[in-house]
Amino acid sequence: MKYWFIFHDSDLLLERRADGTFAVPLSLRPPVPLDADTVLHHIQPFDDGTEVVAAAVERPLPETPPFSMHGLRQTYSLIPSEHYLKAGKCREILYWDRQTRYCGACGAPMTMHTDISKVCTRCGKEVWPLLATAVIVLVFRGDSVLLVKARNFRGDYYGLVAGFVETGETLEQAVHREVMEETGITIKNVTYCKSQPWPYPCGLMAGFYAEYVSGDIRIQESELLDAAWFTKDSMPPIPEKLSIARQLIDRWREGDVRLPEDKTTTTGGG
Repeated sequence: MKYWFIFHDSDLLLERRADGTFAVPLSLRPPVPLDADTVLHHIQPFDDGTEVVAAAVERPLPETPPFSMHGLRQTYSLIPSEHYLKAGKCREILYWDRQTRYCGACGAPMTMHTDISKVCTRCGKEVWPLLATAVIVLVFRGDSVLLVKARNFRGDYYGLVAGFVETGETLEQAVHREVMEETGITIKNVTYCKSQPWPYPCGLMAGFYAEYVSGDIRIQESELLDAAWFTKDSMPPIPEKLSIARQLIDRWREGDVRLPEDKTTTTGGG
């Protein structure tokens, strides 16, 4: 038996069970008809050895009970977290496959070399999936935290300062730089908390906590609509539970944040 992660763009095929719950289709053969030229990617199996196959279809699949398409974000609340994470990996591999059909050096077609690498059919150049690494940080000052409303947020909520790591800087330096660029404040005790794959389309988010040092909020208007300090009793709408931003905020609200004294300096380079 195999789990079939079948996507159209960012929509995933799920099967509705008799009890009304949803699941990734599990069968020997594709659960829905696939074109003859559909590429099947064999992804790392689950821990119990069950095979995983990922495939992308060019056209939206018609809703044919018990099968229906669901946005990848939506599946977070529909399927087990282990399957959601695997779906994210499948989506990233499919995105990478589509973006690397031709060699960036000589323009010849690329072909699969291993499950996660390709080789050029002419010059032999090898490529692997790339990750866009980003940092995200919860900054606190006394009993308040710094929350921001970014221009690219899809909803009317506040989240955390975040941004991509630049070439030649450490994760900690990226945290200092992003906080300064977006809000104009300085921080210290930048402390790693956890990371999260972010397959929209190919990111890795590294989450940190940090402590306010000085400065008044001056938002970077090209990136933010607003930024302010909030207490636990005055929280605005915040991100949904699938995001690392929400996980960092929830840990702070539960009092589960411990920072060492003066672990970092107040300047981070860049």
